[in-house]
Amino acid sequence: MTYYEFIWTDEIIDHLAEHGVSSDDFEKVVSEPDRIGYSRSSGAPCCWGETSDGRFLFCVYDLEDDGITVIPRTAYDTRRLGQ
Repeated sequence: MTYYEFIWTDEIIDHLAEHGVSSDDFEKVVSEPDRIGYSRSSGAPCCWGETSDGRFLFCVYDLEDDGITVIPRTAYDTRRLGQ
């Protein structure tokens, strides 16, 4: 597992909650991703991975120059997209 320092604001916590994602879910997926890449829409770093309760999230974030500081942008359960 990679160690990251996450910067959380009330706004991003509320935004993630609208998608049913907690800060713990986000941190787990970013720290232990199944796949990493870059968002097609924003070009920001992103990753995909499974939460402790079995959901599969897509997470987008900014990574500071130090390589360990993560600023979350958004996340959602990829399985909910088809609903």
